[in-house]
Amino acid sequence: MDKAFEIVNLNKSFKDFALKDINLSLPKGYIMGFVGANGAGKSTTMGCLLGMVKADSGSIKIFGKETAKLTAADKEKIGVVMDGVPFAPMFNLKDINTVLKNVYTNWDSHKFLSLCSRFNLPEKKQIKDYSTGMRAKLNISMAISHNPQLLVLDEATSGLDPVVRDEILDILQDFVCDENHSILMSSHITSDLEKICDYIAFIKNGEIVFVENKDILQEKYAVVHLAKEQYAQLDKAAVVGAKFTDYNVSALVFKDKISGGYATEKPSIEDIMLYCAKEVK
Repeated sequence: MDKAFEIVNLNKSFKDFALKDINLSLPKGYIMGFVGANGAGKSTTMGCLLGMVKADSGSIKIFGKETAKLTAADKEKIGVVMDGVPFAPMFNLKDINTVLKNVYTNWDSHKFLSLCSRFNLPEKKQIKDYSTGMRAKLNISMAISHNPQLLVLDEATSGLDPVVRDEILDILQDFVCDENHSILMSSHITSDLEKICDYIAFIKNGEIVFVENKDILQEKYAVVHLAKEQYAQLDKAAVVGAKFTDYNVSALVFKDKISGGYATEKPSIEDIMLYCAKEVK
């Protein structure tokens, strides 16, 4: 299966933080949600992938090429959304379109203006007068309009209301209808990732905890609610993480490692992420 990108044994050390042996890859035609707490290493990993952060060791390939060997044409096939709009605050849509059609050889003015119209972005209003939601929709429109094959989105829907997020998710799902298109998307809004992602990667303290097909992931685990006495009898090899109150315990468990007729619940992606951060006692 062709891969949109492949990261192998990536290491990057800072004074108080390190990425440790990161292994991450995404097949073409799929969406991967990248989750983890603030400071876990999501943005640093994405920065290394995009060549914005220099790795200490490891291999990174995009479209099968080492990142150092990517041509200008290859780089145009990567769309990026990070914090902020990279234009002067007095620019409007016409100004942005004029600049970008002279930057990208594959810039599609019709697609850009059509997306902006679909998002109800005001054509003559200056960026400084855009709301947070408008800026997010503008960023997505710009990222898609130079016809990339890979989108790298770092908290692209953060701080947006559900209606705006839903509009953006629809656009992203349309984007991957082409089997050559792929998305790596970090977000703290795990319900968004549940809607559109094929794979979930979880990073904790600079290390990848798991990379799983989303549907398999949710079938692999279950949430159980037990009295403390019941939990004490549970095989701890079956427990991923647990939350304790004075009288009860809620635990994320491997489905195939429990027996005894426990009542189980299907976990959300947020459940899995939160329980994986807990200790087993």
